[in-house]
Amino acid sequence: MANIKSAKKRVELEKERRVVNNSVKSEIKTYTKKFKEALSTNVEEASKLYSVLVSKLDSAARENTIHKNSADRKKAHFAKLLDEAKNK
Repeated sequence: MANIKSAKKRVELEKERRVVNNSVKSEIKTYTKKFKEALSTNVEEASKLYSVLVSKLDSAARENTIHKNSADRKKAHFAKLLDEAKNK
């Protein structure tokens, strides 16, 4: 544990940020799973979930929870999957 007051504050802030970041990442993983399941059964539902997932990825990138390039790469991947499912 840190001895300096400002270092103690930083440790506490990092704990709070870690909790928020982990919950955001978990939410993204949950919507990813829902989206992939919906692709095989209901393309309309998958399309709705895609827009929600893109929104979650964009907000996570904006808050620097995940890197912007990572969010863009995932969005492109999911768009490709959705497009392939629609064209079947």
